[in-house]
Amino acid sequence: MAKTKELSKDTRNKIVDLHQAGKTESAIGKQLGLKKSTGGAIIRKWKTYKTTDNLPRSGAPRKISPRGVKMITRTVSKNPRTTRGDLVNDLQRAGTKVTKPTISNTLRRQGLKSCSARHVPLLKPVHVQARLKFARVHLDDPEEDWENVIWSDETKIELFGKNSTRCVWRTKNAELHSKNTIPTVKHGGGNIILWGSFSAKGPGRLIRVKERMNGAMYREILSENLL
Repeated sequence: MAKTKELSKDTRNKIVDLHQAGKTESAIGKQLGLKKSTGGAIIRKWKTYKTTDNLPRSGAPRKISPRGVKMITRTVSKNPRTTRGDLVNDLQRAGTKVTKPTISNTLRRQGLKSCSARHVPLLKPVHVQARLKFARVHLDDPEEDWENVIWSDETKIELFGKNSTRCVWRTKNAELHSKNTIPTVKHGGGNIILWGSFSAKGPGRLIRVKERMNGAMYREILSENLL
């Protein structure tokens, strides 16, 4: 059904003025070129609220009850990788039928949005503590000291592997929380291994490691490309 055009403030006031002058709804409609029902609705509003202004609208009621909102928010907080389809099914089992966009809108109002999970190195607790200790020890080092440091490492480039993107529900600035990341292993059978370095002056050379890395090969790489 096409949306009807809203009457101007002057037209609504004329309807009320004609009504107060003793005109019938039919006569008002003919004089102003309106439907009888349109004039009648304006008159009834004026009689009830003593105004012809638009009244505040409450809007459509939420499809998900407050209890349902708490349920799906609690679910994604425990498992951020829960899909919208899973949440639709959970609510349907509880007697509420909604669509996936409704799930997205509801969680967005709770401060949660669907984001791609960050890939981070798979670290054991001892590794996490060692990195944190290093950061704290060097927290107040002057900037000039870092200009004399070169960082180097190897990395795997996986040409054909499980690099698919996974989405998680998270709040702002929580992308590196352990529940919102995908742990990765550096040397898990990739197709190509690269060694590289960088410093305050920029990146260094990029070297392809064609064979299995051992001590002798690593020393040769450092000698020819780092030192």
